[in-house]
Amino acid sequence: MDTVWVWGDQLNRDLAHLRDADPAATRVLLVVSTDKLAERRWHVQKAHLVVSAIRHFATELEDAGFEVDLRRAESMRAGFAAHVDEFAPGTVRAMEPASLPGSRLLDDLDVEVVDNDHFLCHWRAFDAWADGRTHLKMEDFYRLRRQQTGYLMDGEEPAGGRWNHDHANREPPTRELVATAPDPVTSRLDEIDRDTLDNWLPDGLYGAPPDGTWATTRRRALARLRRFVDEALPAFGDHQDAMVAGAWSLNHALLSHALNLGLLHPTEVCDAVEEAYRDGRVPINAAEGFIRQIIGWREYIWGVYRRWMPEYADLNELGADLAVPPAFTGGAGTDLRCVADTVATIHDHAYAHHIQRLMVLANLATSAGVDPQAFTAWMHGAFIDAYDWVMVPNVIGMGTFADGGRMSTKPYISGGAYISRMSNGYCNDCRFDPKQRVGETACPFTTLYWDMLDRNRDVLTGNHRLNQPYATLDRLTDLEEVRERATEVRRRLAAGDL
Repeated sequence: MDTVWVWGDQLNRDLAHLRDADPAATRVLLVVSTDKLAERRWHVQKAHLVVSAIRHFATELEDAGFEVDLRRAESMRAGFAAHVDEFAPGTVRAMEPASLPGSRLLDDLDVEVVDNDHFLCHWRAFDAWADGRTHLKMEDFYRLRRQQTGYLMDGEEPAGGRWNHDHANREPPTRELVATAPDPVTSRLDEIDRDTLDNWLPDGLYGAPPDGTWATTRRRALARLRRFVDEALPAFGDHQDAMVAGAWSLNHALLSHALNLGLLHPTEVCDAVEEAYRDGRVPINAAEGFIRQIIGWREYIWGVYRRWMPEYADLNELGADLAVPPAFTGGAGTDLRCVADTVATIHDHAYAHHIQRLMVLANLATSAGVDPQAFTAWMHGAFIDAYDWVMVPNVIGMGTFADGGRMSTKPYISGGAYISRMSNGYCNDCRFDPKQRVGETACPFTTLYWDMLDRNRDVLTGNHRLNQPYATLDRLTDLEEVRERATEVRRRLAAGDL
């Protein structure tokens, strides 16, 4: 009997490794690695999600007639070796993992590897597009993929007359937004979920225990997709970047965990959104904004990850060396309301939406000079949808500018004014003033924004997108006070008493 080795982010029968497999002639290997569970300080909901989803998928395969070898082993390599010793399969087939360490392992083993088709654009096709380009731009890739897939296209032209409706995705929060946002779908923990929590996870995890928010089966993931398209997507477009204290989900899809596990395929997600737009149930800025995240950003991230790794993960162009702040990890509280709310959301749900990740956490980390590798490692353990291929380019490139501009043309940093404008309940109830850059009540984001530009002149001067900020910086009459205040902010941030 032949073996198909299914990895924990490939939990779907309609993928290349299992699509044509005959249950009567196929044994499926699934390995839960104890080394992986001990690799870092995971959020309990993330560890539980992956292990419980693997166990649920094993049961689903058994119900479909497959013989399943679900084993706990020290490592993926050890689990494979034990399986081969016990069953001596004729062949072992696997779909290439999304992340590089898994691909390297399969290269070392006698395994037949098939291309990963859990993405709409394979990394070799991405390489073909990228070859010869001096600078890769996600927007160029996205427009090509719209044309190739046909999503939101009216013949040769983009639906709605524009390729990108990002300008219509940045409205600040309103009272109506909070009042009308649907509650997330939750599922009651079943026997496998409960047993996984009690008997399959290591000590030392952190965060609130699973509450049924995250789908551990494909059926549950499909229910969340339907709810998003029917109830949240119509209002998703206008306020994608809005942040509201105490309202963690708003109209966000909350589907990235299911996509990254394989429980959902990007095709079916995009098909559902396209259909809702064509039926007149959602506006173009909502449909386009979401599909851009899937066929644009998600696929682009995988492409640059496979193209630039492994050296990319070690880049630190700005020489940042500060430890991850205790206010992020839960080691200390903070008076920064935006950080406190975001970190509370992570503790409760292993989640924060993309603007909280980029413009609160990464903004502060970049401005303060937090070590990008340490920051990446922390985020990898903290977030429900985090994987190596997800976090490395998002944090090293987009989040911290540690790659010097290979992914983004300028650092995504701002003073407190941006957070004030795009949030409700952050700055009004915070003891720090986003309009002030010096003094005890000056917002640390505002202070550190100017100090970061000053500290990194040698790297950033000459970036045309920063000409205006540097011109303003050079006119500051209190720059020495800014430097002194920034030194104090960075010290207190590291000490956990800010």
